[in-house]
Amino acid sequence: MDGSVPQPTAVTTVPAATAVPAAPAAARRVRLIELVSATGFARVAVLSRELGVSEVTVRSDLAALERDGVLDRVHGGAMLRGLADRSEPPFELARESSADQKQRIGRAAAALVESGSSVLLDVGTTTAAVADALLRRAEEDGLEDVVVITNGLSIALALEPAIPRFTVVVTGGTLRPLQHSLVAPYASMLLTGIRADLAFIGCTGVDAAAGVTNVNLPETELKRAMLAAADRAVVVADPSKLGRTSLGVIGALDRFEQLVTAAPDEGRPTFEAELARLRAEGLDVTVAE
Repeated sequence: MDGSVPQPTAVTTVPAATAVPAAPAAARRVRLIELVSATGFARVAVLSRELGVSEVTVRSDLAALERDGVLDRVHGGAMLRGLADRSEPPFELARESSADQKQRIGRAAAALVESGSSVLLDVGTTTAAVADALLRRAEEDGLEDVVVITNGLSIALALEPAIPRFTVVVTGGTLRPLQHSLVAPYASMLLTGIRADLAFIGCTGVDAAAGVTNVNLPETELKRAMLAAADRAVVVADPSKLGRTSLGVIGALDRFEQLVTAAPDEGRPTFEAELARLRAEGLDVTVAE
């Protein structure tokens, strides 16, 4: 022993592990689910803006959530898983269904409109195809001086390029977000003070016995008001609607001058039989080519 005092050994202190922050993608996807859940459907562009990320990132997140079984990707956006099985899908999803048939129906229906006329254009994806065809007629055929009254926001925006050749009037009312439609209260007030030449009415069912029906009651109320405010009414319906009946009655077949439909893309044995029953009730039927 040399009498020296031992010196303390230096100790290196290892800092405690810090919590790893949640991955940005995980937090972003939670928020994405919240945004889609708010209305059942959301567009990619809206999600991109709300989340502050690119549309490419949003689509990547949607793909991951779809694989996890949370959401379903649809044209232009996403919807809650299982919503497509409900009786009334969002406007964007419904528009993709039977799209070619609806385009043919739209062209045939728009051909009935003359310059200088007034038209009531109901909300819906088939009537939206009528609006698209009217716009093409304005641009290519010189259709002009047409007043279109609609309770569909998507339809009004689609027709905006036709102004000033067209006058586009929106009914007002309370917004239904998934359908982008205006309904009661207040939506029918405008219709009590006008008389239109022609109304195009969409539906979810056309049946020889039950007449023309619709699944949503607030929209059914507006369809009835349009029917009452027009000199002539045409029902536009893709072939999947024929022979079907829904809860809300829009009107009996004799309230309509004509049905414009299209042949099914695939064989449907009952199609011709359904047409025969409708014609036997006195309804003029046009099958758009």
